[in-house]
Amino acid sequence: MNSLLTLFDQPPLLPEGFHYTPEFITVEQESELLAVIEQLELHAMVFQGYTAKRKVASFGYDYNFTTRQLTKGQPIPGQFDWLIDKVAAQLMISREQIAELLVTEYPMGAVINWHRDAPPFDRIAGISLAGDCIFKLRPYDRSLRTRKSSISFPVRQRSLYIMQGPARSDWEHSTAPVTATRYSITLRTLA
Repeated sequence: MNSLLTLFDQPPLLPEGFHYTPEFITVEQESELLAVIEQLELHAMVFQGYTAKRKVASFGYDYNFTTRQLTKGQPIPGQFDWLIDKVAAQLMISREQIAELLVTEYPMGAVINWHRDAPPFDRIAGISLAGDCIFKLRPYDRSLRTRKSSISFPVRQRSLYIMQGPARSDWEHSTAPVTATRYSITLRTLA
């Protein structure tokens, strides 16, 4: 399968520190990950008293949005070891630097509202499974926002996106409502 983006899929000019890799994993690897996720106990995502449409399972370190505390959570299941190794190689870090693995299920219509990831985390890597989404970026500083400063582009299933440096600190992100059930695996390092 061609791992290059088609002209239509080519993301616009992305902020410094944002990297997008289509076809980061194979169809077989995606199936393997989805089989692992099927065995996990996902629970509703609660953010500052609001229950989101999406369900999650967090491993490694866990950030509590109510207390704003980072705590040690459940160990990352060994079935994700190969994926951690592959992402760590892409980030050019040791696998031990991956501190959190978050699995998220987005049912049809689910979104992620505008945000930056929790302050204790540094580099963010996300892998899309079972579906695509429209990923959106805009400057975090409101004074820098214009109609042309927001960026939207498709993040395809089996792809990897990385946010680090200015893309992590100076931009916030969201997703448009998904049109079919989608899963993601998010890996984070500590700041």
